[in-house]
Amino acid sequence: MTFETRDESELRAHLRRLGEEQVDGSTIRIDTLCGRLEQPTTYRLSRFMADLASQSDHQHSDH
Repeated sequence: MTFETRDESELRAHLRRLGEEQVDGSTIRIDTLCGRLEQPTTYRLSRFMADLASQSDHQHSDH
């Protein structure tokens, strides 16, 4: 998880900043944790990060 907020406008502002940084949108995941009476709705933003160590192992493998 890279970002969490209960404020939807704050989430949108963060997404706009990522767009300005030209972040690949296909690597972004947004989860909406729906609140009930006890807890408010929470928005979580995560980014998929490739496992570079695993990729380099495959590139340098003799098999």
